[in-house]
Amino acid sequence: MEELLQKVKANLILDHTADDDLLRSYITAAVSYAESYQHIPEGTYADAPMPPTTEQAVIMLASHFYESRDGSTGGFFADNPQAAQQVWHTVNLLLRLDRRWQV
Repeated sequence: MEELLQKVKANLILDHTADDDLLRSYITAAVSYAESYQHIPEGTYADAPMPPTTEQAVIMLASHFYESRDGSTGGFFADNPQAAQQVWHTVNLLLRLDRRWQV
């Protein structure tokens, strides 16, 4: 979790610790979303390495949660209403690469 926290903070260009607990909760939510989207058991990434594409999706999603705490597009994207939709689209594309498909 701490390595992911540092990567999310780097993505957000944050150098303080005031929001670390908040960021950890967003990372937890993003990892949970990734596991659900990929049809793998909850807690898989607590014990197994996360593929790079999934890690990037988690970083992007946790960053989006932080930038959009009020539920709007917020942050850098306040002037572009489609930005939040694009974040979700990109995250889902990344997660799809590591998804476990049913045959």
